[in-house]
Amino acid sequence: MRILITGGAGQLGTALQTELTQHDLFPIDLPEVDITDREALFANVSDSRPNLIIHCAAYTNVDGCAKDPALAYKVNGLGTQNVALACREFGATMLHISTNEVFAGDNPAGYEEWMPLSAVNPYGRSKAAAEVHVKNILSNFYIVRPAWLYAPHGRNFIHAILDRARSTGQLRVVTDEIGNPTYAKDHAQAIGKLIETEMYGIYHFVNSGSCSRWEFANEILRLAGLTDVVNTPILGKEFKRPSTPPPFGTIHNIAGKAIGIELRPWQEALEEYMQDTNQLAS
Repeated sequence: MRILITGGAGQLGTALQTELTQHDLFPIDLPEVDITDREALFANVSDSRPNLIIHCAAYTNVDGCAKDPALAYKVNGLGTQNVALACREFGATMLHISTNEVFAGDNPAGYEEWMPLSAVNPYGRSKAAAEVHVKNILSNFYIVRPAWLYAPHGRNFIHAILDRARSTGQLRVVTDEIGNPTYAKDHAQAIGKLIETEMYGIYHFVNSGSCSRWEFANEILRLAGLTDVVNTPILGKEFKRPSTPPPFGTIHNIAGKAIGIELRPWQEALEEYMQDTNQLAS
């Protein structure tokens, strides 16, 4: 299969290139190709003629999105519209990477794939708009939602926790933000299985189980052998930031499980990640 990957240099784009080696891959990213430039994007898709476009490219700085909602919509909303239009123009299937932040996070039980979108911050709203564009333009598509994605490449929560723990010996982490820590490697493997099925639809590919940011940080510290670091639990209102994350951001993999695609528990995935990145305590 010929697969074009937007955002090919990002955390997930890099993981997909590692996992999908049996396919012909065409990764694109800034500055060479800007998805908000429809003409440039169409020219690239015309040249590569993919059977599938996996659309990872996005403005994922949630605080940056809160400061500049117009830019968030330009990249995440209109950029995705351009990718969907390119798929329609050149006969490619689209797999769009969304987020758990399309939900409000006001349901302690978490969210299943069919539940209505209800984003509460500019990042989530821009990604919800992206989903609407995909659904309005295409008849055959996959929408895949991860949560709390991390990978060896780029900055993520794990890097931030370890850097601060090692430099200061103390942390203050919120207890009232719940989600599914998800290893990009596992997410990419699930996508690899999905694209072989042609079972179009909406999927939640997250490592199983959920936890608070505080609990996540504690497990990172334990695996790194940094158990002497003081990790003080706080509430979100004590940690001021431009964006408001959904407090109950847990999403459930119902659709994937129905076709045999399940991800391992988040604790197992995190331990492998720490081993892969030489962060595991000896």
